[in-house]
Amino acid sequence: METQKLNPTIVYVLAILGLLCCCFGGLGFILAGIAFYIAFSKLNAAKANPENYDQASVKSMNTAKTVALVILIINILYLAKTIYTISTVGWDVIMEQSQRVLEQWQNK
Repeated sequence: METQKLNPTIVYVLAILGLLCCCFGGLGFILAGIAFYIAFSKLNAAKANPENYDQASVKSMNTAKTVALVILIINILYLAKTIYTISTVGWDVIMEQSQRVLEQWQNK
């Protein structure tokens, strides 16, 4: 029987997109969470039947899971910071600051 290969490409793509979406208030945790879940479930399937999977692809999927986990943690921390900032400073103050920054960019 031929061994199956795990393809970590989708996990990497979702994790990197999650990192890019971190700039939107930590909302990249959705994509990073999906990437982590995919990697976790594929690795569990490989652990259940290790003889059916190529060990090199299992190692690369494990690396992809680690990348997804790190990006997930970064996004969760940034989301917590965003929630804390909105709750302490207030949405109106944040929007005023954003408006001032936009006006400065327009004047340049």
